[in-house]
Amino acid sequence: MALWQYLLLFGSVLLGGGIAQALRGAEDEARWRGYLPLLLSFSGAYLLGIAAMELMPAVFADANLHSGVWLLGGFFVQLLLEGLSQGVEHGHIHAHKRESYRYAITVMVGLGIHALLEGLPLGTAGDIVSELIGHSSHSHGHYDGDHLLWGIVLHKLPAAFALGLLLRYSGYSQTFTWLCLLCFAALSPLGAMLGEVVSIDPIWRNRVMALVVGSFLHISTTILFEADGGREHGISAKKFGVVILGMVVAYLTAH
Repeated sequence: MALWQYLLLFGSVLLGGGIAQALRGAEDEARWRGYLPLLLSFSGAYLLGIAAMELMPAVFADANLHSGVWLLGGFFVQLLLEGLSQGVEHGHIHAHKRESYRYAITVMVGLGIHALLEGLPLGTAGDIVSELIGHSSHSHGHYDGDHLLWGIVLHKLPAAFALGLLLRYSGYSQTFTWLCLLCFAALSPLGAMLGEVVSIDPIWRNRVMALVVGSFLHISTTILFEADGGREHGISAKKFGVVILGMVVAYLTAH
């Protein structure tokens, strides 16, 4: 990964968390929280799009690797991590006033494990796809992992915003909140760095990618199922349009 990619990954969390810390007044907070479902819907649709059109074909290219088991494993690992993170990764804000630091640390453990795992394939995303699919004469060029990077960035922005609000509403100090945000910001770049410097067997690289795809499927489908939480089995026209836009963008960037 290039330096700008590391900075983008790191900065997306600081931007989302920084906006949450900069809000002043109930009206300001309500306006920004109104944007959150739209950004989540777009990021969820984009994640689902690149997972279906680009990442899943790569991890399933070799049937002998039993990637489906690892993908399901990633789905259920994310299900367990959500119990720790309180659903922050898909925009849930469950503030607990006067909680001890243990509550915040529990949330950070869930978010941190997910962030580290999703960063691992970034350092070798191009190698995984190139090795598993193979680039014949009719290929579209070398896949460099940018779509995976943008998918992670798009869901980190609202996740960091939700984390910032959760910590703020729970009454933690600004110093502690920023320490949590900095830790969260650093973990995906750290995972990407480990993916680059540590020599991982191609089979295990595929398994890690399948785990990440499984977690993406959990996050993206949860976001889309909750697209209009106030409606019963419904979705507003605005959010439906945002979902379609996210999938169209995923299609255009994957082809």
